[in-house]
Amino acid sequence: MPNLSVRGVDPSTLAALKAVAGKEGVSVNTLVLRLIDQALGKGPATPTRRRHDDLDGLVGAWSAEEAAEFEAATAALREIDSELWR
Repeated sequence: MPNLSVRGVDPSTLAALKAVAGKEGVSVNTLVLRLIDQALGKGPATPTRRRHDDLDGLVGAWSAEEAAEFEAATAALREIDSELWR
């Protein structure tokens, strides 16, 4: 997919874009793409956000033993190899 650079964006315009994107919980890029589509008559007039609740049944489902087992199994993922960060 091609990229598009926009030069000369006024700082107050960028601040407004960031504020709207933050309010909607999307990136500035996602917001700008939606605004372009709307201006061209290609997109919805209001933002569409899908609510994901397919993992709700897992919340709090682990026993203390299962949680401890998971922590032990993933402990190495939290280690930082200082040799890789030189």
